[in-house]
Amino acid sequence: MLDEAEIANYHEIDDAQETKTKNETSLQHGTIRGSNVSSSFNNFLFKPELVRFVMDFGFEHPSEVQRQSIPQAILGTDIVCQAKSGMGKTTVFILATLQQLKPVDGQVSVLVLCHTSNLAFSIRHEYERFCKYMSAVKVLAFVGGLPIKNHENILKNNCPHIVVGTLGRILTLARSKALNLHYVKHFIIDECDRVLEPLDMRRDIHEIFKMTPQEKQVLMFSALNKQIRPVCKEFMRYPMEIYIDDESKLTPHIGRADHFGTKGLALTFISDESDATILNEVQRRVEMHFTESPYNIDAATYMEKR
Repeated sequence: MLDEAEIANYHEIDDAQETKTKNETSLQHGTIRGSNVSSSFNNFLFKPELVRFVMDFGFEHPSEVQRQSIPQAILGTDIVCQAKSGMGKTTVFILATLQQLKPVDGQVSVLVLCHTSNLAFSIRHEYERFCKYMSAVKVLAFVGGLPIKNHENILKNNCPHIVVGTLGRILTLARSKALNLHYVKHFIIDECDRVLEPLDMRRDIHEIFKMTPQEKQVLMFSALNKQIRPVCKEFMRYPMEIYIDDESKLTPHIGRADHFGTKGLALTFISDESDATILNEVQRRVEMHFTESPYNIDAATYMEKR
């Protein structure tokens, strides 16, 4: 079983520093359940490259999750955020990490762990999309089922600043020293309830976690699972806790869409039942019929080629 005492020891800090940190963060950390922090993406004071992206893609009003999370996330605060699918959680950690990122050649600054290859490829693509005006930033995905030698060569010759990957492949690369995690500043687990619930996977997460520096930001996002909250907080220091359970606050898009021209034509991939449920709900609310594509498209292959 996971050695909780070991995690506690790993996070131990001296009393003076602990008191100082508590005083500095007491006003900004805590549990948030429903306050509007920012009503516009323009209020987040992003770096110019991200401002241009936000304007280009028509981001206007952040979702409830984004309003509550982004202001603290871009300051480096540890956050555990639980909300239903479709609330824009992925956008939170992408914008927060890109806002803080100062790319250094040969150093991995951001590590994102996922439970499936499809999710890893999807997040990698979203990072690449948000990096439209940050051409120096390199993002790569590493998942099982692909030749590990290829991944080792990539890390040796073209080390990315942002690594997205499945737990097993990341652990294998880290154990072999092919993946150097000594410079990680942002440690993210998406859909962490899927990753942290099984004890064997939790042990693997802990092993990877110990390979990263003590001083780093930890962000964890999941569906509404009360049992996993204490586990998430074991990896954090004075985290901000954000819990939102309100279907009326769904973001007005499903996953991600590829746009053609400016007339609103889009392709949307549905990868699981939760995506289909959200799409049907959006279709009902906007009173519009979404036509199913006559072609069979392998979303995973498409994401990988992107």
